[in-house]
Amino acid sequence: MMSEIMTSLVSALLLIVGVLIGVAFLTLLERKVLGYIQIRKGPNKVGFAGVPQPFADVIKLMAKESTYPLLSNYFLYYFSPIFSLFLVLLVWMVYPFLTMMFSFNLGLLFFLCCTSMGVYTVMIAGWSSNSNYALLGGLRAVAQTISYEVSLALILLSFVFLIDGYCLMNFIKYQGYTWFLFLSFPLMLAWFASCLAETNRTPFDFAEGESELVSGFNVEYSSGGFALIFMAEYASILFMSMLFCVIFMGSDVFSFFFFLKLTFLSFMFIWVRGTLPRFRYDKLMYLAWSSFLPLSLNFLFFFLGLKVILFSLLI
Repeated sequence: MMSEIMTSLVSALLLIVGVLIGVAFLTLLERKVLGYIQIRKGPNKVGFAGVPQPFADVIKLMAKESTYPLLSNYFLYYFSPIFSLFLVLLVWMVYPFLTMMFSFNLGLLFFLCCTSMGVYTVMIAGWSSNSNYALLGGLRAVAQTISYEVSLALILLSFVFLIDGYCLMNFIKYQGYTWFLFLSFPLMLAWFASCLAETNRTPFDFAEGESELVSGFNVEYSSGGFALIFMAEYASILFMSMLFCVIFMGSDVFSFFFFLKLTFLSFMFIWVRGTLPRFRYDKLMYLAWSSFLPLSLNFLFFFLGLKVILFSLLI
């Protein structure tokens, strides 16, 4: 029993370390890709071809003096970035290990619970700063995340009916012959757009609207607090990319091909950021409630009908 607990703890620690290193190099990839999109080089001075740049950034951010607004609610202001990163790293525990270490049967429900909790960290970060800009950014983020969580949950529910379970391992088993991407291409596009909105990325980055909100909910954060918020956002992007690959391009998570697909999905997030302008806020809400919601509901009924027909044929 003790050896099992120790194995679980070590595997969790290795997974978290791997995610944090992945986050470091994702920031480097983003800066390089955005550089080439804007016809410039990106980081290339630190070390060989700028590879140690993320680590230099982390050291710089952590070594800076931490300031906080005098009228802020200090306890909440201090702990919300820590809790934000903790939640994002916790949701990685649903990663489908073949040993079934943490990939429990209700993995998708656990994912939805953790992403729902993530709303509170942004809201508290915005409110506790005691700044109007930060509060507006926090309120926008809450409205946006709640709206797009509905379509995310319904898209997931369609596949839950299809595979009869909430475990991510089932997706790998059921996609042995064909990817779900071919079975539900419109759902894949809606899922990708919802992931962009859920992670507050361009063109849905209203929580961090630089042009009108200075920097949104994180405007009062500096040094370590800002670094933690930043790391949480990029760990979330990596997780969404991993989930996309498992649900729509199901392959063995220990194959090299899987990590190539994950890297390509992360690159897509960056590509969208370098290409598309920010949405108008009413358009964002219209897209969630008038486009994605009917689409996901239609596919839900389609998959339900499909299951009923198959079941009746088998009987």
